[in-house]
Amino acid sequence: MASELQQEVARRRTFAIISHPDAGKTTLTEKLLLYGGAIHLAGSVKAKRARRHATSDWMELEKERGISVTSSVLQFVYRDHAVNLLDTPGHQDFSEDTYRTLAAADAAVMLIDAAKGVEPQTKKLFKVCRMRGIPIFTFVNKLDRYGRAPLELMDELEQVLGIRSYPMNWPIGMGPEFRGVYDRRANVVHVFSAEGNHGEKEVAERSVPLDSEEIHSILSEQEMAQLREDIELLDVGGDEFTREKSDAGLLTPMFFGSAMTNFGVRPFLDAFLELAPPPTARLTKDGLREPSCPKFAGFVFKIQANMDPAHRDRIAFMRVVSGRYVKGMSAHHSRLGKEVRLAKPSQFLAAERTAIEDAWPGDVIGLFDPGQYRIGDSLAEDAGVVFDTVPRFSPEYFAVVRSKDPLRRKQMEKGLEQLSEEGTVQIFQQLQMGMKDPIVGVVGALQFEVLQYRLEHEYGAKIALDRLPFSHARWVVGPNFDPKAFDWEGNRQTVQDRDGLPLVLFRDDWALQHAEQKHPELKFLNEAPQLHTVAQAAAGA
Repeated sequence: MASELQQEVARRRTFAIISHPDAGKTTLTEKLLLYGGAIHLAGSVKAKRARRHATSDWMELEKERGISVTSSVLQFVYRDHAVNLLDTPGHQDFSEDTYRTLAAADAAVMLIDAAKGVEPQTKKLFKVCRMRGIPIFTFVNKLDRYGRAPLELMDELEQVLGIRSYPMNWPIGMGPEFRGVYDRRANVVHVFSAEGNHGEKEVAERSVPLDSEEIHSILSEQEMAQLREDIELLDVGGDEFTREKSDAGLLTPMFFGSAMTNFGVRPFLDAFLELAPPPTARLTKDGLREPSCPKFAGFVFKIQANMDPAHRDRIAFMRVVSGRYVKGMSAHHSRLGKEVRLAKPSQFLAAERTAIEDAWPGDVIGLFDPGQYRIGDSLAEDAGVVFDTVPRFSPEYFAVVRSKDPLRRKQMEKGLEQLSEEGTVQIFQQLQMGMKDPIVGVVGALQFEVLQYRLEHEYGAKIALDRLPFSHARWVVGPNFDPKAFDWEGNRQTVQDRDGLPLVLFRDDWALQHAEQKHPELKFLNEAPQLHTVAQAAAGA
């Protein structure tokens, strides 16, 4: 069992792709699936009228808008590696879903537009990766168009993100003059051809040794001279590549290519699977849980309702951390404090699911959820295992939710409950007398549109949203907190979250700062506290 466990851990790679919107993330995901044999024709996500929709965009709203609004789990086998690819939303309004998904990843691929460089959303997601110590691999995309100089992009990575880079390959030209990339380790040039199938199918990339006679029929003397000058500059003035620096997130291996034309994707995938770390240990309240631990353990990082609208089911996505999961097994549920059966395990290709018999560390599996799971729940063979929690962030946009049809209020309430358990929105109860309509809080304003769409199409409930003038929410921890007296001071409103914890909505920065100065005995937290923390604070501990 021990040797089998070690073998299965060694062949697994679990990673997320992060980027700013429109950098080509979903397109790159499609091409990785193409090479993994998971699909046979890559979809186009360039417009609403696209002939095909991306495999990873399974929700109808995603297909209509041409954007990703929820994370997808995509699994395939490539050259004896079992790959778990976590496709995340690029749009900042859905970044909370991305933050949670990164908790389940062992590495991240940072996709950068060659013309735009490091963009705002990339900075935010990079910080989360850095905070979690996740190794980062950089893929500079869209070399078939004019962009910025590669050395300028390397400098920007260091100046803006604070990370050094090591180009594993180097572009020769760009735009119409893009000839291909030079592989520094293999000393060959992968030759780019603009002719063909526009990236819908696999391409056999032509590779020519740099020292061969053939290379002179491909590159001009000027291109050869420029390439040799660039290589010498990188060899003399650049960083030395080590696995230790890469695994620690101190150095990012850098690749150049074009996902749309399918150029450079296979060499990147080959190198990534070689260099990316296998499943890593995860922090629990009692220390690190190693993948080699023979007892099963995992945690829930995502819940998705209605992936199959015909059955109105809910799926809890669990990252296996240690041991072996076997179909039908039971595990201790840390939050509920009891044994639960982990039922109907599945692996996924976006919305398509396949029943499985077992799973190993690094794998992401879907469990049928009858309503017993929440994001952050820990499940293990041995009782007492509690993983470091998946964060629940403070919303920034708020609205009162009203049902347009009073006869459909129950459907609205059920939908709100399930979507809040997904993490799509946060639902708060008003404490003021006679105020029964709930308040919904979201991290990004576009989530309101998703909420209205899903409530109508998945639950048959049309709603109206009355926006509120608040911009901050803080959980309150401290003794003798009195919501009525607190609200009387103005510019704020106290509500309750799903656990009954008090949460204060503030109109602006000034209102928050005023409350902090006037009530130094209270703590105003940006992330939801643990219930035991609240109990200690209330007791004056």
